[in-house]
This record gives sequence, structure tokens and C-alpha cells, in this order.
Amino acid sequence: MQHVRVIPTLLLKDWGIVKTVGFDAETYIGCPINAVRVFNANDVDELILLDILATQEGRTPDPERVTQIADESLMPIAVGGGLRSVASVRQMLACGADKVVLNSAAIEVPELVRDCATHFGSQCVVVSIDARREAEGWQVLTRRGTTTTGLDPRRLAGELQKQGAGEILINSIDRDGTWDGYDLELVEQVSSEVGIPVIACGGAGRLEDFGRAVSEAGASAVAAGSFFLYHGRRRGILITFPTCEELASVLGAERVRTRI
Repeated sequence: MQHVRVIPTLLLKDWGIVKTVGFDAETYIGCPINAVRVFNANDVDELILLDILATQEGRTPDPERVTQIADESLMPIAVGGGLRSVASVRQMLACGADKVVLNSAAIEVPELVRDCATHFGSQCVVVSIDARREAEGWQVLTRRGTTTTGLDPRRLAGELQKQGAGEILINSIDRDGTWDGYDLELVEQVSSEVGIPVIACGGAGRLEDFGRAVSEAGASAVAAGSFFLYHGRRRGILITFPTCEELASVLGAERVRTRI
């Protein structure tokens, strides 16, 4: 069985990290460097950093901040937010990012995914699809869930694979920050359409949710925010990560420590 990556997702706002519910209702969490240090100590597979204001403000993630986080991190990091050109992607990679995450621009900027894959390789191009459930399926939204596209996430994922995307991050807006579990139907729809890794995101609240995303919905990896940032019924802020033994209980024996 292939190793299942478990990926914390941190939302950057200014120089701190926040957590949202339904892409709204932000709660300040703290300093990203402190979070990275916790994840360093817990054998985390990868880390996703998303600047949630970058697209709105017409800029890229702050290069100085990305460099600081990358220098501190012992794990590969993927950076997203406001990346709309090959030059902006090159800048993030030069700052220490191992991958980039394209979201709104993957739809709004023709040939961006293809051009980035050509210049840097598909392995470093992650495309994030934000989807909201509707009466008869799901619709893709962009610009932090504020702009409808009329696109179906399954068909879009297939097209993005053809353009050269190396991975698809499928995020349920409805489940974001709820702890209600992943939208397994949504994840399965996308996973069954493409032959590249699919990362499930949005709603993880229990270890069992990770296992279900993989075994029932076909995800190759799982990502979460709240699960790694809060603790207990009152959801006090506590940055943490499950032990390898805990993850092995839901993901299988391949979760033994592999990184030295």
C-alpha cells in the first residue's frame, strides 16, 4: 500500500495564521513559525501554506515570510495565494517552496497550469479546487468562495490533469472548519476522474475521517486545518499532530516513521 500523506494546511493572514469556518468567521491562531516547529518534531509529511488575502489584494505571498517559514521547515512545503504567472511561481520556489498551489488563477489565467508544468514539472503544481454543494451536485467557486464559475469539480479536475497539474487539492467549502468529516462523495467524484494524486480537504474532525477519505473516497492524501490547531470540545488552540501509531490505526502499517 502506498504511503498516505497527512498534510496540515495553514491559512496565512498578514504575519500570522488564522482558521476559518466555511471560508469565513476567522479565528487568529498564532505564529506560523511556532506551528512549523511543532510539525517538525512530529514527522509531518508536508505542509500547505495559503495566503488568503493575496488574490484579493493583487499580490503574491510575502517572499520574506515564505523564506522564513521554508528555512525553519524540515518538511516539504506548498505555497499558494495570488500566484498568477510563471514568474510568481518561480519566485516562491526560489524562496524555498517545494510546490505551489494554484487556485483562482488556474481557471482565470489561460495556459497558466500548462506553462508552470512545462517550466517546473508537474510534480510541483498543485491545483486547489474549492467546491460548494448544490441541489444537483457541486459548483466550483474562486476568489475565496466569493465567485461562482458554473464549473463542475469533477470535469474541471480532468481538464486540469490534461493541462499538467500534478495533484488536485479538493476542498469542500461547506465542510471547512466544521469537524463534520470530509465530503466523501465530492472526493470520490474527483478521485474517480483523474489518475493523479487527490488530496482531500475540508471537514476532518476525527482520525477516522482520514481513513475514510482514503478507503471509501479514493484520496491519495488528506489535508486538514482545525484538526491540527484545536483541542477538545471547547476547541482551545493547541497545535499538535497525531502519533505514527495513531495514524497507522486508520491508514495502515505504512505509517511507520520514514523521515530521519
